[in-house]
Amino acid sequence: MTGLADTIRDEEHLDDLLSRPSPELVDLMRHLDGDIIILGIAGKIGVSLGRCALNAIRQAGVHKRVYGVARFSKPALRDKIASYGIETIACDLLDRDAIAALPPVANVIFMAGRKFGTDGREDLTWVMNTVVADNVARHFPSSRIVAFSTGCVYPLVTAATGGCDEQVTPAPVGEYAQSCLGRERIFQYAALTYGTKITLFRLNYAIDLRYGVLHDIGRAILAGDEVDNSVGHFNVIWQGDANNVALRALELAASPAAIINVTGSETIAIEDAARALAKLLGKPLRFRHQRSGEAAYLSDASRMSALFGPPTVPLERLIAWQADWLRKGGASLDKPTHFQVNDGKY
Repeated sequence: MTGLADTIRDEEHLDDLLSRPSPELVDLMRHLDGDIIILGIAGKIGVSLGRCALNAIRQAGVHKRVYGVARFSKPALRDKIASYGIETIACDLLDRDAIAALPPVANVIFMAGRKFGTDGREDLTWVMNTVVADNVARHFPSSRIVAFSTGCVYPLVTAATGGCDEQVTPAPVGEYAQSCLGRERIFQYAALTYGTKITLFRLNYAIDLRYGVLHDIGRAILAGDEVDNSVGHFNVIWQGDANNVALRALELAASPAAIINVTGSETIAIEDAARALAKLLGKPLRFRHQRSGEAAYLSDASRMSALFGPPTVPLERLIAWQADWLRKGGASLDKPTHFQVNDGKY
């Protein structure tokens, strides 16, 4: 992102930056055939991703429709999404009859799934993360599908390893991560059985300022709480970059399914990030443990950078933006990332 802002003024400014398409994405829209449908658009990332797609289409000067699908339990959010020009469709993705009514769109971004609240409702998490994937794969056998997944399918590793690349064999810890690997296996089956072109999009962690690892650490510091240093290190990526990569990953879709890690190029210690945030916030800092943990979910995104270029927003700028956002009382989604969890229980 050229000419990075020193500060992000408000939510409108933030949303505009998150949905800014790269020149490469605009160029893709000029030759990508077919419309785009985003399944699970009402989640944390979906709205900005939908706007990013629409902005790229408009800047490319082509005609494509962008559909946004969710249950839309909050009508106001549906109205907001529709106001951008995204065509909204209310659909429960567990309902096969409802899915059968969805238009046969050429390009699918699959974002539906369940994470938090898994502990105690493992059954629902498995259904949402595997049955829904099967429903979608059966309805869109001839489409390109970018299926959102997570770096949590990898084993926990230390920073010294450099993180897991796409060749590392999954070893999910806990039922949430296991169900996410189950979702991947469903899509891999579809790629081999139906010939569906698929990209498995292993993301961790996106930064929006209203939520994310940096947000969680900064809020703890502002509240005078201990920063949980149960895990030692983490990777993050600006959500605007993740949006662009997700849409560009449509071109990467293949059979057998392609896999791509999506995160920042830098790995940082929880304690170092906390110290930087505390300094910018002008607040004292306390850690929960005398010594931070070592094992964490860390991904090597070298392949992403080689294919699509490195992230446009460096970690140092993300930390500065986050501190400024929190210092001036910027909005929060109140959705903790649980970045400190390393036992698989969400």
